Amino acid sequence: MAGGITDTGELYSPYVGLVYMFNLIVGTGALTMPKAFATAGWLVSLVLLMFLGFMSYMTTTFVVEAMAAANAQLRWKRMEKRKEDDEDEDSSSGVSDSDVLLQDGYERAETRPILSVQRRGSPNIFEITERVEMGQMASMFFNKVGVNLFYFCIIIYLYGDLAIYAAAVPVSLMQVTCSATGNHSCSVGDGTKYNDTDKCWGPIRRIDAYRLYLAAFTLLLGPFTFFNVQKTKYLQIMTSLMRWIAFILMIILALIRISRGQAEGHPSMAQPSGIRNLFGVCVYSFMCQHSLPSLITPISKKKHVNKLVLLDYILILAFYSLLSFTAIYCFRNDTLMDMYTLNFTNCEIINVAFIRYFLGLFPVFTISTNFPIIAVTLRNNWKTLFHREGGTYPWVVDRIVFPAITLIPPVLVAFCTHDLESLVGITGAYAGNGIQYLIPAFLAYCSRKDTQLVFGSGTVNKHLSPFRHTFWIVFVLIWGFSCFVFVTANIVLSESKL
Repeated sequence: MAGGITDTGELYSPYVGLVYMFNLIVGTGALTMPKAFATAGWLVSLVLLMFLGFMSYMTTTFVVEAMAAANAQLRWKRMEKRKEDDEDEDSSSGVSDSDVLLQDGYERAETRPILSVQRRGSPNIFEITERVEMGQMASMFFNKVGVNLFYFCIIIYLYGDLAIYAAAVPVSLMQVTCSATGNHSCSVGDGTKYNDTDKCWGPIRRIDAYRLYLAAFTLLLGPFTFFNVQKTKYLQIMTSLMRWIAFILMIILALIRISRGQAEGHPSMAQPSGIRNLFGVCVYSFMCQHSLPSLITPISKKKHVNKLVLLDYILILAFYSLLSFTAIYCFRNDTLMDMYTLNFTNCEIINVAFIRYFLGLFPVFTISTNFPIIAVTLRNNWKTLFHREGGTYPWVVDRIVFPAITLIPPVLVAFCTHDLESLVGITGAYAGNGIQYLIPAFLAYCSRKDTQLVFGSGTVNKHLSPFRHTFWIVFVLIWGFSCFVFVTANIVLSESKL
């Protein structure tokens, strides 16, 4: 994510790529969606979810198109470099024409339509064979201001991600352990409302327990920010397996409770006051654009990649709808937790202790494995943003300052608030809005303009987005900027009422 070209890695089939994308998108955001559905109303939530899923699919195709354009430019530059080297070898061997002919040849090389390169030697010049991360694409297609804005946006998003992770783990531990002691055993999801000042263990309040867990979380996982961390294949398999066991269990348990006539939920159709958080949660829950180069490039056959991505979005939309509707009809609105897994730690919902603790502590296991990876990614983005050609950082700056500015801000945010719905909503509504809508739209526009300039107006990108008309780019940009205004106005009005 910090930019640059990396190895493609081992190739896999399109359907494996579909599974990887599904696993990437369906993450922490899905756990906060049921409460967001309940607070905004089921009809409004469903319509907004479908619309934002469509918008996310559109911008995904924009990123794929920009990846193809970036690959074509890199391929062309290498071809030009080889030609220059060949010409240098010819001139050094004494084979040369008059100065006039040399100058004429140079001018033709500079002004000839590059389309001839594609016709002559490489019919698949737009094939996506090299992994070009979004940072590198921004450097290729944006000016200096655009590149800096890109890194600013992605850094803010990663900070929000880390703050959500840093809060979610201590919240889950606090809810499970504080409710598993004393007279509150098994009462996390029974509708009992707790204040942060309520007792947890003896004189220790719930907020104190939360901050103790946050301190332990920071001390255990924070040091990984100072080193390089690689996500192993087996760790990915384990966390994906745990995620699917947890999601399937929650859906089945909710359906069983509804089928037995024990459902307590009576969701409203629309509550405008909940739209702001719902918008942010939905944007966050469809986020994948920043990781597309890592997902799409290793796919062995990319001919129908846009259709596979569309199938993925349809499946994800169906899954989110199933999870959220079973939740809002199974539980009363006021009992739905920010982290949906915590609703299943109540003995009345499930009397098997192992399942209760597995679901209650599920975010702890999965988020803890992702936190160091996101932290290292953010640290590397900071380094790339301030990097100057040919320059190196002093040891203290490289090993202490960058990791520190990566770790401290999200931990401070998590220390001040553990309102996960708001954290996810704000992260998605602002930084997520930029990454999911604005940056892909600008990448598509600038890459198309650059492709026409370099390769000629008759060149067709084989991975051109189905939304190829300029109207769609303008529509996404207007929508993205309108969302900024809407969310900000909503927050200001909400605060003024308080």
